[in-house]
Amino acid sequence: MRGMWSKGALAVLMLISLALVACGGKKPPVARPAPPPPPVAGAGSTTTRPPSPPEPVAEPTVVPAEPLRDERINASSLDDLNRNSPLKPVFFELDSSELSAEAQRALTDNATLMKSNAAWSVTIEGHCDERGTPEYNLALGERRAIAARAYLISLGIPEGRLRTVSYGKEFPFDPAHDDAAYAKNRRAHFVITAK
Repeated sequence: MRGMWSKGALAVLMLISLALVACGGKKPPVARPAPPPPPVAGAGSTTTRPPSPPEPVAEPTVVPAEPLRDERINASSLDDLNRNSPLKPVFFELDSSELSAEAQRALTDNATLMKSNAAWSVTIEGHCDERGTPEYNLALGERRAIAARAYLISLGIPEGRLRTVSYGKEFPFDPAHDDAAYAKNRRAHFVITAK
């Protein structure tokens, strides 16, 4: 019995030793809280409460009285001005963005008018007839608007006063489906956007 006891005690001691060895490995690090910030020099208080945010300043709302009415008058006068536009459209041949002699004369007249109205800003719209794909017509309309803009710049109109946009075949001047209507729709149209 003593041999059994010593074998049993020996087995228990070995198990305890193994358990101690297995548990005696490295312990995971313990996260420590960050130290409080140092007290501000000259402050007699020992509390470390952050300062409160500043109070928002309520600024009075400025409501302009007269300029709003002037802007509305300006907008309506721009509409009136563009309704009977003094700027001449420029027309193009089929599938072309080259300026004809007649187109150059119209652009020269437009440049003279723009020089005498130096505050005008103008958007040049490129248009096409209904033939061709939408993608092709948008690209062609853009080339037409850019050609007209480049010519006006060469005549001394500042770049900053000219903007271009292409509408392709979306806004026909003449909705008919014949050659006469197509000729009217292949154009660069000028819209005064500021004066």
